[in-house]
Amino acid sequence: MAAAIESVKYDWRKLSSGALRIEVGGPGQVRYKTAVRFVLIAAKELAFAKTRLASALPSVGERSALAAAMFRDVLSAALAAKSPDRVAVITSEPSLLELSREAGAIAIDEQFPRGLNVAVKLATDQLMRSGATSICTMLSDTPGVTGEDVDATFAAMPAGEGGVVLVPSRDFSGTNMIVRNPPEVIATQFGRFSLVRHLEDCREKNIACEVLRLQRPALDLDLPADLFEFARLPGATHTQCHLARLGLVHG
Repeated sequence: MAAAIESVKYDWRKLSSGALRIEVGGPGQVRYKTAVRFVLIAAKELAFAKTRLASALPSVGERSALAAAMFRDVLSAALAAKSPDRVAVITSEPSLLELSREAGAIAIDEQFPRGLNVAVKLATDQLMRSGATSICTMLSDTPGVTGEDVDATFAAMPAGEGGVVLVPSRDFSGTNMIVRNPPEVIATQFGRFSLVRHLEDCREKNIACEVLRLQRPALDLDLPADLFEFARLPGATHTQCHLARLGLVHG
């Protein structure tokens, strides 16, 4: 069964001119664009999230609650960004789908865990059918990210007909954000050493690629040491408040 888009309250239709007609409500709320930017957030089911934090958070409930807090921070950052036209979320976690709907994001029900890259492909295909011309894909475990970071990734897109922007992980091996224009220019290859794989794919296909180092989205919370590094970032995020309640972060 295919993934299902929920909470779509508008209709995207291609016109003969190549522009997109975006209906965001009733009469007088129609606008035309030739470039439509989406942010896509991919999230695991909470029960399966952050297993490598088990030594610091032994219970599934504690890890699930942390994953939910991180998701809230990433979603808030995406919605605060000025560059994207819409924000979408793909997950099979009912509570995160509901949270996405309530926040005004497009909720794509993955229906069951398919693996990160498969889920991103499903969502990318559906968003392209909805008119997306570029997509910034974010992972839900980078709670330090801000709307300004999202805007910076879109702004870093190389000039020309197609390109890719990669925001690496702190150790410069993984990819924590990727902007693709057009969205199918390369497939995502999230996972171990994904930065090298993305760069190699761009090289083989002769696609312009920019590597953008950003401090806040570079930090994904995978290991206990990451929690203490995250505590050094300024701000009072959902994640920081949750860690403080657990006694893992002290003000």
